[in-house]
Amino acid sequence: MKKLFTFTTIITLTIAFCVFCDNGDANQKSSAETERLRVIMMSDFPPIGVVKGGDVPNNQKSDPDDMQSMVRFLLYANEFDIEGLIAAAGTFAMEAHKQHMLDVLDRYEKVYNNLQKHDPNYPTADELRSVTYEGLGNNHGLSIKWGSKTQPVMDIIGEGKDSEASNAIIAAADKPDPRPLWIGVWGTPREVSQAIWRVRNDRSEEEFKAFISKLRIFLIAYQDATHGWLMDEFPDLFIIDSRKTYQGMFGGSDPISDLDWVNEHIRNNHGPLCDIYPHEGMGCTGVCEGDSPTFMYLVSANRGINDPEDPTQPSWGGQYVRKENTNHYVDGPGKTSISKWREDYQKEFQERADWCVE
Repeated sequence: MKKLFTFTTIITLTIAFCVFCDNGDANQKSSAETERLRVIMMSDFPPIGVVKGGDVPNNQKSDPDDMQSMVRFLLYANEFDIEGLIAAAGTFAMEAHKQHMLDVLDRYEKVYNNLQKHDPNYPTADELRSVTYEGLGNNHGLSIKWGSKTQPVMDIIGEGKDSEASNAIIAAADKPDPRPLWIGVWGTPREVSQAIWRVRNDRSEEEFKAFISKLRIFLIAYQDATHGWLMDEFPDLFIIDSRKTYQGMFGGSDPISDLDWVNEHIRNNHGPLCDIYPHEGMGCTGVCEGDSPTFMYLVSANRGINDPEDPTQPSWGGQYVRKENTNHYVDGPGKTSISKWREDYQKEFQERADWCVE
């Protein structure tokens, strides 16, 4: 009996130790959650029902892939501290309408109860509505032209060109929070450029350096004159400049990203949020989420795959090389640095779409 008692005691102590280890891991995860990434996403956001062409108004045929990216982003809303959803100008109409974003949040609200059963960290629709802002565009009397060197940069930023969006970026960066502020730019970077212009104009050099040290900007393509201004004027500003790498998200010819896959696993029978995922983007049919690398880069960081402060590492948002004598990171290995992860990120996308109806 003594031997049996000793053996039983050993087993009991072993189990207790394992439970303690598990609790320790849980505490570590809880601690990690306090380091959640702060994000703002800026999109040239289209209306529901957007198409990429046809005999429809220009603002109806803005980027369909922005709508695709927003559906995916909202399915990952539980993983971030979302401090802004910004409707910026972009593509054909160069208009900015936050109502388009609010319309999508109405759809998100309808699946929220299912999502939060899988993770209580999903923010409510009202929480997201409270941080949804509108930038300036042609619908505000500001003529923004698409592309590089299409107009003088001071035509679209400067005195008298502040917006609720640019002010919100400043307010977020000014918070007494040591964590950096990640800004994903899906359309034109005018709003973050205006915020930077305003702070540089109004504050001391030391205060300005402290402000931009908080910013982490991820640019997709080259969509207005302020893009080059950011790159030329601010070598110390942390910028990921994805000119072509983002195209690794284009999966229209891949059976785990093509239209058949999207119809089965996302668009059909997955609730009112996934219902509005367009069947096409600007580059293809199926998954054409050229803007998603801005947050997929951070999703993979949450998985421990990459350090977000080092864009030279492989990530779901691509891999980049540092531009000499700057804090800028530009295209490196290219599209395959995203597409090679497709099986992993599409599996998660499918699972989260299922959460909307389970």
